Amino acid sequence: MSKAELVAHLREHSVRTGDFTLKSGQKSAWFIDSKQTMCRPEGLLLVADEALPVIPDDITAIGGLTLGADPVAYGLAAVAATRGRALRSFAIRKEVKDHGVSGRLAGALLPGDKVVITEDTVTRGASPLEAARVVRELGADPVMILVLVDRGGTCAALAEAEGIGFHALVTAIDLGFDYEGA
Repeated sequence: MSKAELVAHLREHSVRTGDFTLKSGQKSAWFIDSKQTMCRPEGLLLVADEALPVIPDDITAIGGLTLGADPVAYGLAAVAATRGRALRSFAIRKEVKDHGVSGRLAGALLPGDKVVITEDTVTRGASPLEAARVVRELGADPVMILVLVDRGGTCAALAEAEGIGFHALVTAIDLGFDYEGA
């Protein structure tokens, strides 16, 4: 399996063209729902084949801001386990939960963990950077932001400014579009 197969899968199942308004309010002629790839078994395996080799060996946990990070983090942790690699997974809630297990953390993140922050698609990069800040507040170390699709081209510089590595499995350019960072 290869990056070309992942790009083809995204084009077939996740990319839509038309008239869209993004979360930022910006208009776009294309939209990507990369969960359509991430939540299909063959798509998950394509993502895992591209992602797992770039995750540093000392990483102990993987997760990010719910809902964009969830299928990436949980899927990669599950596939990694079948390949002999133990990665605990977690999600950061968008708001503090005040009942049951309180706070923003859901899952198995521990103080001292070396963490990969995941996201399915980024345009500006606000979600993974918010997750990284919460992970730091919880005593763990966000080492890398790993995204399935970078449609904006701005997240890498923002991650670098925070001292965090960045890796996009696929970019807007790979999919045949210009970056739309704002």
